[in-house]
Amino acid sequence: MTDQKKLYKRDAGRDIGAELLDAIRDVKAGNYGARYQIEPNEVIQARLNCGLSQAQFAVALNISPRTLQQWEQGRRHPSGAAETLLRIVARHPEVLREVMQDV
Repeated sequence: MTDQKKLYKRDAGRDIGAELLDAIRDVKAGNYGARYQIEPNEVIQARLNCGLSQAQFAVALNISPRTLQQWEQGRRHPSGAAETLLRIVARHPEVLREVMQDV
């Protein structure tokens, strides 16, 4: 079955008017989706300030790309020397860019 046929089959049993009325009732009752603004954490912001990709930033910090991804997603947190280095990079991104030129 093609994708278009699947969509027609799925939509054939829908009552769009009733769905819209339900949605309007929800909005009037204050039951609508919350809005979130995701702020980049400090690790992401430091990387973006340096103008580097995740792969480039990981090489510059001498860490695995997976570790960087986990830091950026908040699953793990840098500690010790890595945390200190990130603070320096956040304040002076040009230092890391300069180091990357030497690599």
